[in-house]
Amino acid sequence: MSETILVVEDELVLRETLAYNLGKQGYEVHTAEEGNTGVDLAYEVQPDLILLDIMLPGIDGFEVCRLLRKEMNVPILMLTARADEVDKIVGLEVGADDYLTKPFSMRELLARIKALLRRVRMTREEVAAEVEEDEAPHQLIFDNLVIDMDRREVFLNDESLDLRPKEYDLLVCLAQNRGRVLSREQLLENVWEWDYTGGSRTVDVHIRWLREKIERDPGHPVRIITVRGVGYRFEG
Repeated sequence: MSETILVVEDELVLRETLAYNLGKQGYEVHTAEEGNTGVDLAYEVQPDLILLDIMLPGIDGFEVCRLLRKEMNVPILMLTARADEVDKIVGLEVGADDYLTKPFSMRELLARIKALLRRVRMTREEVAAEVEEDEAPHQLIFDNLVIDMDRREVFLNDESLDLRPKEYDLLVCLAQNRGRVLSREQLLENVWEWDYTGGSRTVDVHIRWLREKIERDPGHPVRIITVRGVGYRFEG
């Protein structure tokens, strides 16, 4: 789906030139020749970016920018025939994202547009990733075994299990690495947070306790598998 650009420019030749060149780049282009129309069109088409001239009939570009900023977060690139530094400062203060002085090359304008749109895409992707992470279910489910990460509870056949804190932490560590062999040293470092160099009896004891609670036959485990000489692998 092509991105939409609204061009608000009163100079006919420049307006048509911008529309033509932006269209060639694959953008969907809408145009307005004065401020009030630009505001109405912005609300109507919800563009991905606005090219906004400062010197417009009706309300000027500064006022258009102020009005749009109250309702929209669209990137605004302001255009002006004046190179006055005051214009630039005022434009940025009212909410413009970038500023380009006429005359400008089409190459520079397109580069500015691409940079602004890229920044918007990255921001949206970051927000979407955060929302997805927030909405992700905080449960690990393995058939009749459910690990509730928010409540730090484990259920087997819908019955809550009475796990010691380290049993729970050990089970979560194994479950989050389902199918992967974890050495006793890795489990000690991740669960007990030890820089451990001695024996690994602690892990073996907790594994035995866990098996007694989650395995149908602790003597012949199918969920927590011993990998001889290495460590343990969780199969679910």
